[in-house]
Amino acid sequence: MIRWWKSACAVSLLWAATAIASSAQTFTTLLSFDAADNSNANAGLVQGFDGDFYGTSVDGGPAGNGAAFKVKADGTLTTLHTFDGTDGAFPFGALVLGTDGNFYGTTYNGGVNGDGTVFKMTPSGTLTTLHSFEATDGLNPYGGLIQGADGYLYGTTIFGGPNRAGAAFKISTSGVFTTLHLFTGGSDDGAYPYGALVQASDGNFYGTTFSGGGADEGIVFKITSGGTLTAIHSFCLQGVPCPDGGNNVAGLVQGSDGFLYGATGRGGLASCLYKRFAGCGVAYKISLSGTLKILHPFQGTEGASPLASLVQGTDGNFYGTTNGHGVYGWGTVFQLTSSGLLTTLHNFDGTDGASPGAGTVIQGTDGTFYGVTPSGGAGDAGTVFNLAMGLGPFIETVPSVAKVGVGVRILGTNLTGATSVTFNGVPASFTVVSPTLINTTVPAGATTGSVQVTIPSGTLSSNVAFRVKP
Repeated sequence: MIRWWKSACAVSLLWAATAIASSAQTFTTLLSFDAADNSNANAGLVQGFDGDFYGTSVDGGPAGNGAAFKVKADGTLTTLHTFDGTDGAFPFGALVLGTDGNFYGTTYNGGVNGDGTVFKMTPSGTLTTLHSFEATDGLNPYGGLIQGADGYLYGTTIFGGPNRAGAAFKISTSGVFTTLHLFTGGSDDGAYPYGALVQASDGNFYGTTFSGGGADEGIVFKITSGGTLTAIHSFCLQGVPCPDGGNNVAGLVQGSDGFLYGATGRGGLASCLYKRFAGCGVAYKISLSGTLKILHPFQGTEGASPLASLVQGTDGNFYGTTNGHGVYGWGTVFQLTSSGLLTTLHNFDGTDGASPGAGTVIQGTDGTFYGVTPSGGAGDAGTVFNLAMGLGPFIETVPSVAKVGVGVRILGTNLTGATSVTFNGVPASFTVVSPTLINTTVPAGATTGSVQVTIPSGTLSSNVAFRVKP
């Protein structure tokens, strides 16, 4: 069971909410967690260089402090590490795959001061604590980390600082920690950043807060790598029921069109079936300069309270989950076009998972989407699922931004026998390390664009454009 304080910090955000499913997809429950080793997988998965998927669960393990695990595409589960409190406790945020092949993450509690940690974990599960938070530099990180183009890891904490309104920070992979910004909760600042940051094509980082801003319903902000923060949008300035949304838990993702896409847990239609006055949440897009467009207000019947960040699939559409309602009241998986057309793809019924939290659905390099639920399944300890939409395999580069001459790793499927690697048409030298990994170097003359790998069965393209730094 989730401790009461975790319910207060996280589950109090899980406003519950009914939906019509499309038949053009195949949903599969890969596994149901056993509460003895893993329970309440709040965070999404990340694919490693071995092609397997890695994640964390908030509960589980001998001390009930949570665990880190990996799962194969066929559902085979391996517990890699169980937290004991001294090395962290309750990892709510997703892991991130570093350029060094290790995984980096955060825990909400635990560590030297009991206020949360940043950690590094090898693919085999060896864990190193890089930083233990204290009140002055942040408390209780909820979202995961991202690795910036400069190699640093960037993240946020919900609380901490003189106003207990949260912090933004960066940390090197060796543990050198820098506080970038302490939130004030003011009208031009924001408070309680739950979601992970995203680095946009302009090099700046963007995120959201749960509260603060002009109406105290949260903001979208921009922050530089040096810590200069600018609020680019305040939610709910038009008044209740907040037609543009409010109380962000999810972070943002930058679409191929350059806009940032996100979703709020509250706001939208006053007539929403579940939250008549608060709204069931809103999907939106916003330019880097702060011009926001409402894409879709959730209505309860199609899902309510999206808490996880969206992900853009290789078909150009965005995919996400809602925490509540739909046909059975346990949430949904949905598809959203860039113009706002929403299709409910799956309704959770409890047996296959329930109440998706902040875990973002990801697209594996086999083209299939993978995700987790924190509850439901055979033991009501959560599930891992996949959703096949008929999309083909692709490759992913780590990093996705680099200068000429810098080494790049290419993650994919069935890469054995590759005969060429190109960066926007420019050939590059490469070494096939395994069926899921190629090592290469950004070649001279390369420009921003698609990375492609030719294999015996055809040509695989990168899911996002690789940006060549000057």
